[in-house]
Amino acid sequence: MNRLWSRVGVRVTSVSLLVAGAAGGVYLGQDREVQQASAEAQLVVQADVDDTLLLKQRQAEHAAARAWQRKAEGDAAEKAAAAAKASAAQAHQLELKVIAQKKAAEEKKKAEEAAKKAEEAAKKAEESGGPVEYTGDIPASCDEYSGARATGCALMLSAGFGIDQFPCLDKLWTKESGWNYKATNPSSGAYGIPQALPGDKMGSVADDWKTNPATQIKWGLNYIEGRYDTPCGAWAHSQDVGWY
Repeated sequence: MNRLWSRVGVRVTSVSLLVAGAAGGVYLGQDREVQQASAEAQLVVQADVDDTLLLKQRQAEHAAARAWQRKAEGDAAEKAAAAAKASAAQAHQLELKVIAQKKAAEEKKKAEEAAKKAEEAAKKAEESGGPVEYTGDIPASCDEYSGARATGCALMLSAGFGIDQFPCLDKLWTKESGWNYKATNPSSGAYGIPQALPGDKMGSVADDWKTNPATQIKWGLNYIEGRYDTPCGAWAHSQDVGWY
């Protein structure tokens, strides 16, 4: 009887152990599945984090690249603007130089033409025995005068005196020579319109001082400016002492 119960107890114990083992196996299997699922979830989360970090890194790199490109474009634009400004300045200077050269050439041509006319006039005067003809322009303010007076008016204005000074100059040289380019003072030897003493002083202006009223007038105006400042100053002195 005892053996029978003993066998039954052994079998019951064996069955219990089997059941417990199966149950434990099921639990252990479920725990592994849970652990595996948790590990996979963590990997997914970590992958998402890594992707986000990579995306941010790439965005930062792109932003830096765009910033560098904008800076490079800005630097290039500044250099281009500076180069354009420098080129414009050089072009302007070249233009001014060309204008100056053209103006100088025109003035030289005018001077050469004037000198040629004066030479021709002097030659003509020498051949005819008459005065050298004035070839310069006569301003409208001098239109009321003629001959040597018109020449004197034009040259006086050209020397920088105002038209209000001409009445004084007209009275002065009318008294001295009557505006005669050949007038000679028999006692002193003073010669020409301004009565230069000696007459060859006027050679400092030009060699044709004997026959060219313009040469005599230029010298006379220089003399007046140097000693009396203005024709009216010379005329006032002449009235006071009888000469200038």
